[in-house]
Amino acid sequence: MREPATRPRPAREQLPAGGLELLTLLARLLRRPRRGDRRLPLLWLLRPAGDGAVAALLRRFTARGTGRRVPHAVLDLADRPPTDDVATALREVHRQLSLEAFGAPRLRFRHYPLADWLMHQTLAVDVDAADSGRASLVRRLRDWRGRRVGDDPQVGVDSGLGAVLQLLLWLLRRAVPSVVFRIAVSGRVPVVGRQYRWFMRQQYLAPRQSVTFLGFAERLTAGWRDGEHPAQVEKLLLHAFLEDLRLAYRRRFWRPGDWRRTAYPVMLLDGVRPDNVGHTLVRIVDEVRNETGRNDPLLVVAVAADPPPEPAAPRPMAEAEEAYEEWAEALPERRRLRRPGAWLMVLAAEEDAPGVPPGVAPPALVAPDPPWWARRFLPAAVAVVLLAGVGVWAHGRWAPDCRPWPTDRVSVRLVGGECVGYSDTTGQVFNSEPGQDRLRAVQRRIFAQNRATEEVWRRSDHRRPYLTLVYLGSLTGNRTRADEESYVSEREELEGMATAQYALLKESAAADDAALLHIVVANAGRQMRHAGDAVRMLEGLARDDPTVLGVVGLVDSRTSTAAALRELNRVGLPVLAPTLSADRMDTNSSLYLAMSAPNREQARMVEAYARQVLRVGEAHVYWTTGERSSLTDDLYVSTLVDGLRERFGTRLTRLDEWRSGRRLNQECGYPGMLFFAGRWSEFDGFLRALKECGADPPRHLVADDSVNRYMANPGLRASAPGNLPVTYVSKASLATCAALRAAQAARDDARGSFLTWIGADDLLDPPRCREGTGPPVGERVSLAYDAAMMMVRALESLAARLRHADTGRRWEPRAVNPVGVHAEVLRQNAAGGYPGVSGLIRYAPDSGEPVAKRLALLTVAKVPDVAAAPVEVFHCGVADAAGPDPGCRVAR
Repeated sequence: MREPATRPRPAREQLPAGGLELLTLLARLLRRPRRGDRRLPLLWLLRPAGDGAVAALLRRFTARGTGRRVPHAVLDLADRPPTDDVATALREVHRQLSLEAFGAPRLRFRHYPLADWLMHQTLAVDVDAADSGRASLVRRLRDWRGRRVGDDPQVGVDSGLGAVLQLLLWLLRRAVPSVVFRIAVSGRVPVVGRQYRWFMRQQYLAPRQSVTFLGFAERLTAGWRDGEHPAQVEKLLLHAFLEDLRLAYRRRFWRPGDWRRTAYPVMLLDGVRPDNVGHTLVRIVDEVRNETGRNDPLLVVAVAADPPPEPAAPRPMAEAEEAYEEWAEALPERRRLRRPGAWLMVLAAEEDAPGVPPGVAPPALVAPDPPWWARRFLPAAVAVVLLAGVGVWAHGRWAPDCRPWPTDRVSVRLVGGECVGYSDTTGQVFNSEPGQDRLRAVQRRIFAQNRATEEVWRRSDHRRPYLTLVYLGSLTGNRTRADEESYVSEREELEGMATAQYALLKESAAADDAALLHIVVANAGRQMRHAGDAVRMLEGLARDDPTVLGVVGLVDSRTSTAAALRELNRVGLPVLAPTLSADRMDTNSSLYLAMSAPNREQARMVEAYARQVLRVGEAHVYWTTGERSSLTDDLYVSTLVDGLRERFGTRLTRLDEWRSGRRLNQECGYPGMLFFAGRWSEFDGFLRALKECGADPPRHLVADDSVNRYMANPGLRASAPGNLPVTYVSKASLATCAALRAAQAARDDARGSFLTWIGADDLLDPPRCREGTGPPVGERVSLAYDAAMMMVRALESLAARLRHADTGRRWEPRAVNPVGVHAEVLRQNAAGGYPGVSGLIRYAPDSGEPVAKRLALLTVAKVPDVAAAPVEVFHCGVADAAGPDPGCRVAR
């Protein structure tokens, strides 16, 4: 409440005796507490006959202020016709309080206007016309709700389209509003029709006798109302009026606007006499408050020369504060006993008492300012703060192609400028860079097959075994040209998993023993640098989803990859790595299984090739580790270099690091084996440096298996510098198009089926290995396919044992766990190895590295000649049959 004004007032406005105390009390009562609400009395002010000083004082009191004024209504009953009744008086009070004239949002009424409107309606009262009267009331009610029904616009019906439009217009203008109105007045739907339900639940006029609101409304109309008790009708009107004030003054913490009403409304009745409506209005307010037992926020001030309707001992105005305290203390008991006049508080002006000196001014009747958090600037301030908070939160976490809004199977965030996390829906497709259309396409294919897998599982009544595998790779971070596909390896591995998923979807619908595969795609960023963040997200996924049984991928052998393996081992998730080949990666996880031979086997094959085929006595080796990496961090390069140093010994006459921009003139015409032991991303620069040799290039250029990623990229090969021949290591030479066709002709079911799947129209884009048209399959497709199918076959084996007595049982994902499936893979493998498309896969006891896994050396005569297929010239390891390692030999 603002402090009382202290400016002097003119002598003609001298306050009557007790006036200052009265106005001080009124200012206190009208100020709304910050917490809770106070009970407001029916204040009856007795003035001497013919003395208008009190009324004049209150009029000036309510009219003052130019800012936030107290909502008020003034009824001068002396100037109103003596025939005015309660309905007429409430109509005028409602009009004045509804004005937007108090420096605050106007008070809105819902129940009282409806009751008053019904009392002005005239319907037929004879029984024969009752039905038509009810229909008329329904139409009027619907129109009163703001749905004006006019003439429908005319639409020509000469054509079928015109008839359809006419029907739609009729539905929108008549049928739909009518249905909504009927639902509202029924009171049976919680969301709509609250005002109608209130009339049927309040206590006046026995609304339950009418069964429906329409019947009750009919009783309030003119003519039909004659049979009702007039006092009950008046109390209903007043109760509806007070209910609207209660709703307007309720406080809800989620709506700051409710807290802006800081002053109670006041109704000033001047000239109250026993023969006018003022007496009746004060009496029924008292009765309604007693009978309903509910408080309301209205302060009623009646100025009269006669005593109130109920006898009450008056107190002098000068004792207004003390009188209020006594009244408030006695109210609970008088209210409980429902005594007449319980809410009345009578104050009397004394005729002979001295007035207030003219220099003293009364307090101003203005509404206090709302609390700071409820003021109008708050929504805008909150919006600004929220936007700023979202901006701060999103900075470094959000990008147009990385939206960190978590759903059931999408959890991503921006880390170091890369979108890290996992997804199994098109809501998040990794890598929006130009040139990576095929990478995005295979993700979308997998996500579409995920939906198909879920649908097939649902139709099988959840009988088929169901597993989820996570592909974890480096899907972002490489710098690329707009026409350059830089993620060939990752795309091929995803294609391999998509092929496994596709093959399982093609199983017969009645094959309850055939598993279904769901795939989640996860990104660990460039060089697996953010693998820790990705694994932490996957840990939550594995905890919540029991179908998650393993991880496939981890494309780079680095220290960050080793750390991710340790974390995945802690989480309890097996890892099947299609191409990781750094030596002893399995020491980081007891649940690790490699699909490719380790680097020491690659070094053995390269040394055997140099000795047996090239017949050279020495070798030069150059190694690279890629951007922002080192030999210590790059486990693939470091273990490969160690293996070459061990195999060649003193014949390794040069071992050096090559960096972009370094010249290689010293290698021109070199007769020994020049070996590139680095990352594929630097191979193009390496070739560019050798181009300076012109017509005298090194005689025997050989590269490691990382260069396979370069050779699988037609865009890079086509623009390769020079026309050098190169021989490079392959981990899946048994899965080339020619080898697959030969296997299919020899009735090799595993490779023949794989060839069929990769050539299908509705899987890979474009289809692979088609005669004369299809591009090569890519060796990582078969390696990832083998990894996924090893897990699938292990789960099917476990499912068969778990359900051997009841083949019709539903599959319970919690019946198995990732560690158990890994153990089953090893158990099956111990029987003779897994006959993979990329070659036989066998593991030694207590090892995650394959034994005698097939490796080969492929040769191309000219690197830029994309149309020429590589030719296998040398290989090591076992192809298909179990048995001793046949060693390394020249291809035939």
